[in-house]
Amino acid sequence: MSDMLRNTRTTNRGSSESNYRWWVTGLVSLILSLGTWNPTGFHFLHYITATDILSGFTPFAILIMVGLWILAIKSIFQSIGMTGTFFIVITILAFIWGLNQYGLIDLKDMKQLGWVATVGMAFIIWAGLNASIMWKKATGVYHTERTDDSSSDDNE
Repeated sequence: MSDMLRNTRTTNRGSSESNYRWWVTGLVSLILSLGTWNPTGFHFLHYITATDILSGFTPFAILIMVGLWILAIKSIFQSIGMTGTFFIVITILAFIWGLNQYGLIDLKDMKQLGWVATVGMAFIIWAGLNASIMWKKATGVYHTERTDDSSSDDNE
């Protein structure tokens, strides 16, 4: 197990990469999703609705949470776009359908459905944070630049 966490590889450029980034982004995604809302009632939305919004560190907490969500959403749409997000959501729903078909979860139970939504959102955030890394591993291309052919002067 510890080798899986500490596995380090050398890239073509000579730098080293480890598996820590996969675990860290997974943990951050889960914390953001669970921290925003979860079926237990111990979450950020409950906290801000139960207190005075302008008291103590509540404005600071609100700004931090909004900032984290802006970064997560920007990362999701920058790396996988709307089509990729839609594909991941459909894949998660298909997986949930399979779990329901085998009786492992009951979609009529609102608490289980809440957990499914919370963990599903964490997976979407994780995929958005890691999509460029997965794309680089699959294709070898990390970043491509778009060119606008209509502005080029090929006819001159």
